[in-house]
Amino acid sequence: MRTFTVGTARIGAGEPVCLMGVINGSPESFYAGSYVPPAAVRRVAERMVEAGAGILDVGACSTAPGSPPITLAEEAARMDGLLSELDGTGYPVSVDTMHPSVLETCLSHDVQMLNDIGGLVDPALTALAADAGLAACAMASFGTHGDAVGVEATLAALGLVRERARKAGIDRLVLDPGIGLWTPGRTVEHDWSLCCAFERFTAAGDPVLAAVSRKTFLGSITGRPPAGRLAASLAVTAFLLGKGARVVRTHDVAETADLLRVRERMGACP
Repeated sequence: MRTFTVGTARIGAGEPVCLMGVINGSPESFYAGSYVPPAAVRRVAERMVEAGAGILDVGACSTAPGSPPITLAEEAARMDGLLSELDGTGYPVSVDTMHPSVLETCLSHDVQMLNDIGGLVDPALTALAADAGLAACAMASFGTHGDAVGVEATLAALGLVRERARKAGIDRLVLDPGIGLWTPGRTVEHDWSLCCAFERFTAAGDPVLAAVSRKTFLGSITGRPPAGRLAASLAVTAFLLGKGARVVRTHDVAETADLLRVRERMGACP
């Protein structure tokens, strides 16, 4: 598996699992309890890094099904306000956007990674990221986010993501299989299938992201709303770590760091 650095964070074979802490600047988020206003960003970031986050993933536009849309200008303004609070901290920062104009705003700040659920489909976005020397985390996509439905389609779409990254000159890549109900054609059973087949997504040698934190498919089993899905999130995360996940995106850094510590200790059992 490839190994590389994002700021001070190391990702890949032989490295500890990297925690990506979610800093959610979107009040429209499916998980309202995760919203972080700009005035609280530095405090939340400090707490996440102290708890074990290697990368902070900053986003300002909810992409959950049914979320009300916002303009690109609003997304850019929100990102500008959030990132301003992190400038000078030295924390590795990923920016969660699909839009070139928003990324342009982000590039005026200290950022090291693009998190693109669009799968590097937009050549303008990809070129900006490559020219800025950013690493990328990219979700399986053929032409739009969430359009890879099922395990085989996800594998094929991830192959396209790798090719787009290669052509653009992005050589630090984390693959995201895209667990989530992104489009009407996806069901919770598709999400469970992706989890069960997770080790197949690691076969090409790029680090793979586990991003299941508090998502809908967990509620399909537990009957709980997002605020009550921590235990389910940790259970699935532990399973995906066993299947080869090298990066974990989470709203709950401290609890996930505890999971990693316990899992490491259990791995030392004779």
